[in-house]
Amino acid sequence: MGLSARLLLLTIFFVMLCEVLLFVPSIARYRLVYLEQKLAASHLAGLSLDATPDRMVTAQLTSTLLRHVGAHAVGLYEEGKLTHNLMVPEMPAVDREIDLRDDTFLELIGDAFDTLAQRRNRILRVIGPSPKDASVLAVVVIDEEPMGAEMFEYAKRILALSIVIALVTASLLYLALQGLLVRPMRRLTQRMVGFRPDAPGADVPPGLRGDELGRAEAALTSMQEELRYAFRQQARLAALGSGVSKLGHDLRNILSSVQILSDRLADSTDPEVQRTTPRLVRAVDRAVALTQATLDFATERPAVKPGRFLLVDLVHEVGQDTVVMGEEGFRLTTVLPPDFAVEADRDQLYRVLGNLVRNARLAGARLSEIGAARGPAGVSITIKDDGPGIPETVRPKLFQPFNTGRPGGTGLGLAIARDLVEAHGGEIRLVESGPEGTIFRIDLPVSGAIPAVR
Repeated sequence: MGLSARLLLLTIFFVMLCEVLLFVPSIARYRLVYLEQKLAASHLAGLSLDATPDRMVTAQLTSTLLRHVGAHAVGLYEEGKLTHNLMVPEMPAVDREIDLRDDTFLELIGDAFDTLAQRRNRILRVIGPSPKDASVLAVVVIDEEPMGAEMFEYAKRILALSIVIALVTASLLYLALQGLLVRPMRRLTQRMVGFRPDAPGADVPPGLRGDELGRAEAALTSMQEELRYAFRQQARLAALGSGVSKLGHDLRNILSSVQILSDRLADSTDPEVQRTTPRLVRAVDRAVALTQATLDFATERPAVKPGRFLLVDLVHEVGQDTVVMGEEGFRLTTVLPPDFAVEADRDQLYRVLGNLVRNARLAGARLSEIGAARGPAGVSITIKDDGPGIPETVRPKLFQPFNTGRPGGTGLGLAIARDLVEAHGGEIRLVESGPEGTIFRIDLPVSGAIPAVR
């Protein structure tokens, strides 16, 4: 049941549905015309009485006239008086009377289907103005079975014609859609299914169509080219990251040795050594920090192991371990209730808050404040400082790696923080930043929404 077959079946179905909607009034119209023809024939048969001197005809002629009309009795009324009358000797009992003067459109449709549903012959008395002379009221008594048989034959002809029309229309529409829609869609689908970003580019160039499918083909070609380029870039970055990760471990060990030696130089009494050693120590510290941050970013994100703990204790630990609380001229405060608990991975949230506080201190802030609030969706943690703010040029790519507005910064702290928060199923964003300070907000979901493994 591909797209072509479905289009074919839907076309046949809708054409047949239209034919049914046309058949309903047409079968009612056919029955009305049949009855009007009977009234016209009865009018002509009744006028034959005017050809006789005493307005009487023989029984044989009466039978012949009624047989041609297909009726048991005929009567003509003018100004409410019976003027012409023909009747068989043994008149059958009338089962139903039909007055065409009062029938509405819906009643005609209902009567038509009532006739089709009959399984026995009913005797009908039909009353209506004569089609030959509207001033004459004609009355005719007929059998219903012949009319039903003709209506069935008409219905069969309509059905056969509908089937032919449906098949012809569906075939033409099928061929048109096959060339205009189905084949291009099939080619587009095959290109999408068979696309491999690591395979050489062998895509069929888009055609010259200017419609929606032509634009879709052009967009697909452009997207495939971009994906192949991105895949190549990703492969190069993956190889570079693997190499950097391996070199980083060795480099960190080398820098650790250099750091030990620089600490020993600080104990020297040589004035020249005392003058140059602080710059050397700062350079080594920056190199160690850059190496560690790069390794942290290159390392695959660990699984989230949520647990319940007090946020005040974590903030206090961040202040102690990052040497922020005790550093002269800088304070880390909190407005948290002492019993405010969160459910998250404690180690990962520690790294997130530590990176944000450390960035604020290094940017020149003198005060950093951590607060939190609980809502129906989870917990929101705010980190506010009084630093100089984040430059406008840095904000669009704030959470991208190696994007920093501070000299000597690695640009990895916020990228790592974003990855760790997203591992919890949460979100970190910059609320505002200006000369008065910067505010970050971390939204963590309820514990049941935290992914077990990322």
